[in-house]
Amino acid sequence: MKSILITVEGPIGIGKTSLSRELSRACNLQLLEEIVYENPFLGKFYENIAEWSFQLEMFFLCNRYKQLQDIHSQFLNQGISVVSDYNIFKNTIFAKRTLQGNNLPKYLKIYDILTEDLPQAHLVIYMTASIETVMKRIAMRDREMERSMDVTYMENLIADYNEFMDAFEKHHPDTPVIKFDCDDLDFVHRPEDLKYVLDRIAPRIQALMGQEG
Repeated sequence: MKSILITVEGPIGIGKTSLSRELSRACNLQLLEEIVYENPFLGKFYENIAEWSFQLEMFFLCNRYKQLQDIHSQFLNQGISVVSDYNIFKNTIFAKRTLQGNNLPKYLKIYDILTEDLPQAHLVIYMTASIETVMKRIAMRDREMERSMDVTYMENLIADYNEFMDAFEKHHPDTPVIKFDCDDLDFVHRPEDLKYVLDRIAPRIQALMGQEG
């Protein structure tokens, strides 16, 4: 049985961490959660995206790089499979939306260098939804730093994610992607929705790990 890396992706507020935790329990996977609210630039970023985007993105990149290094050495190399509530490719999605001028090419060069030898996902779970659903769920969880979230920024981010994932599937045909439209799914509050999602994902994980279904 081989160890694999599963990543859960989608826009802010879509339920990535909740689903990752459920998958960790259901499939006996090591859980990796990204460091978000420890980022000292996050609150400032939501208030002034142009001013604080480079600092924010560099903090995220360096922390995610270190996390994935540790995951590789401490778990994947030891035969332990991992589910993560992010894929490091998200860095390029956010950077292309927020970085301006010479900051973007500089950032992308650093990204390419840091991620060259990092473990890549064996399975990507992608969740998306309309702007109305995403904003509703952000409001429901009521995190202070997200109260000033710009709707236009979020709308553009959802479009960026969808465009990126379309391109990702074309350029990475050997990496399976499972998609969920979360407008009609609420696996956090509806057990039947959670069962539906897990029933779709678990057999794919078992197959990739070489387990009998």
